[in-house]
Amino acid sequence: MTIGKKTKSSKKITRNSERAAVKPHPAETAAAVKAPRGVKTPTLLRGMKDILPKEEWYWLKLFGTAQSLARAYGYAYMATPIVEEAALFIRSLGRGTDVVDKEMYIFEDRDGTRAALRPEWTASVARAYIGHGMHTWPQPVKVWCLGPMFRHDRPQAGRYRQFHQFGAEALGERHPAVDAELIILAYNFLRDLGIKSQVQINSIGNREDRERYLVELTGYLKSKRSYLCEDCKKRLIRNPLRVLDCKGEQCVMVIEESPQIVDWLSDGSKDFFVKVLEYLDELEVPYMLRATLVRGLDYYTDTVFELYEDGDVPPGGAQSALGGGGRYDGLVEQLGGRPTPASGFALGIERVISVLRRQYEAAGKDPTIGQTKIFFAHLGDQARRRTLALIERLRRDGIEVLHNVAKASLKAQLELAHKAGATHSLILGQKEVQDGTVIIRDMESGNQEVADQKKISLELQKIRKARG
Repeated sequence: MTIGKKTKSSKKITRNSERAAVKPHPAETAAAVKAPRGVKTPTLLRGMKDILPKEEWYWLKLFGTAQSLARAYGYAYMATPIVEEAALFIRSLGRGTDVVDKEMYIFEDRDGTRAALRPEWTASVARAYIGHGMHTWPQPVKVWCLGPMFRHDRPQAGRYRQFHQFGAEALGERHPAVDAELIILAYNFLRDLGIKSQVQINSIGNREDRERYLVELTGYLKSKRSYLCEDCKKRLIRNPLRVLDCKGEQCVMVIEESPQIVDWLSDGSKDFFVKVLEYLDELEVPYMLRATLVRGLDYYTDTVFELYEDGDVPPGGAQSALGGGGRYDGLVEQLGGRPTPASGFALGIERVISVLRRQYEAAGKDPTIGQTKIFFAHLGDQARRRTLALIERLRRDGIEVLHNVAKASLKAQLELAHKAGATHSLILGQKEVQDGTVIIRDMESGNQEVADQKKISLELQKIRKARG
């Protein structure tokens, strides 16, 4: 069988008739199709986003990195429901926080229960820790999670109303090494993806420390009330500590000159924080002390931290942080469990992907180039049947191949292979079916060779090894 040279298609692929009412994405090359008269084309809700196949590499890369690192540090996978009782988050996050007051999706379930789409992981993990009696397990219980969260926030670049987080939690032990391990896990996640980051860190002490500090902070903020934004004037009455989390331009100057909480820490809190920093020094994690860092949720105690792309340091707005976390020693007890020290973090997947994409674009690189991709093409019905059988054999041998068994034209299939960035194509025609062979074609050079179908897995493994 003779294989022609690669050619560019001059025809555009039209959509199937059953999809005629769906508006095509602007980035797609398919011809535009108008919806039937009187039928409104469905659109995305504001703040939502489709994850398209062309973004697959980024998402799978992050998923794989998260899983690999979590296992390396001894964290086991855990998933909690997307829908929880609204009271769980109101009690844990606290009234007066932006998440509870402005951003939570709350609705009444059919049985009258006030339910909410989860806005974060930690409260759900604490609820599960109590409900499943995890206090009887070996401590600390170390878990990692990855999935969607929901907040009705103002949509921005890399910030959506449905967003995804990679998080890790350690419950049951109070030790500076636990905090340091979580920080290095978060830091290494970014580093392994090729993102240089810096940790911003602070201690907000225990509840007694904060009560003493709040007296001084409230007095200072009242003297500067006229300079505060309207939201912070309300926070001043309900929860003055939240003012320190404001990123509004007019509040930044006031916050920078405010009393520092480290001056009100007890000896025990100071000693704990110093030991966390000593561990980070030993681990050579780049960090910067940030006296105004408090995080935006009520359950935090002692260590709090955020991670920023190196060079993007506060004040840069809450949106510039790639993630953060801290210790929350009182949360499990607050939710009805026994006193349980705990610590954790969460990183925003969409924000991390936006940084990765920007880095690759700035370097003029495509992260998928250089991967060994194999496309399996066929010619004729008999070859199509054999192709499916060979694809299954390859899968069992741990080799995945691209293919499109719906296509009849070999030319069309090779064009798909080219567009997918395939480095090699397997080609099976009627002659090859009868001979028990398959053609292996190098898509870059056009060179091709004939291989035994029984040895196809071995041949492909050699190709992958040769390409590194």
